[in-house]
Amino acid sequence: MGKSVVIALGGNAILQPKQEATYANQFKNVISATRHMIEIKEAGHKIVITHGNGPQVGNIIAQNEAAKNVVEPLPIYACNAESQGFIGYMLEKALKNHIKKRGITANVATFLTMVEVDKYDKAFEKPTKPIGVFYSEEEAKKLEKKGFAMSEDAGRGYRRVVPSPEPKVIHGIEEIRRLIDETIVISSGGGGIPVYRDDSGLLHGLEAVIDKDRSGLKLAQQLNADVFMMLTDVPNVFINFGKENEQKLSRITVEEAEQYVAEGQFPAGSMLPKMQAAIEFAKLGKEAIICSLNQAAAALDGKAGTRITK
Repeated sequence: MGKSVVIALGGNAILQPKQEATYANQFKNVISATRHMIEIKEAGHKIVITHGNGPQVGNIIAQNEAAKNVVEPLPIYACNAESQGFIGYMLEKALKNHIKKRGITANVATFLTMVEVDKYDKAFEKPTKPIGVFYSEEEAKKLEKKGFAMSEDAGRGYRRVVPSPEPKVIHGIEEIRRLIDETIVISSGGGGIPVYRDDSGLLHGLEAVIDKDRSGLKLAQQLNADVFMMLTDVPNVFINFGKENEQKLSRITVEEAEQYVAEGQFPAGSMLPKMQAAIEFAKLGKEAIICSLNQAAAALDGKAGTRITK
């Protein structure tokens, strides 16, 4: 019996740092990324894919800002929906083409997904979620004067930051459950479109971007998935990263992972949210895996990546 696997693909895997933000570049990256996902489906597993959208939604917001004197800018939650739609389109098209070429019996469905949050979440008091492309310190200072909150991102440059509330409920779970036996489902892209319910139970959008790893965790929990896999640009999680005593982690317990987090081993803007999500999922007695994109299938077989278990 195959496992049910929720795969979280980073937005930087779709648009790599310092890469020109053309559609052609992004689709080329998506074709490469989905090739490895198909290997997991071929192995007999049921997969649900979620993805980041930091670079993409940041660029859409920048486009809105540049054209604000011509066309009224969209709110962030609408920009999130826009990015979810076009990334979902690229993923679905690439996956369907791989399926056709390999002669696999499977379908693909993309869900435009809303995710409920608490409108009083403390995240709205201090923006922390990086979005968009990387800027130099000089460029970042200019953007700060325009009212954007900017933050240095793990030594890679400066990026705009926005509120990142905790996801509470993923919409469409029952529909995904009915589909995943035969269908690759793409859901909760960019962490999902943040919404809240008013006192009458009606839905409203919020100016925020939900962290895709936290949303992926919630998706995996609500689906009762066997494995939560987060794909990155590094083959493993490391402690003492970049130092002489750097150490690769292959298989660790929840207790060991919590100790490393307490030691401050992981940068807040990159690996920390992945480790926190992995720990929370592993506490359920399930498997959490952090690995590079090109080693996804091997990691699922226990031959690569970092595995966190209870």
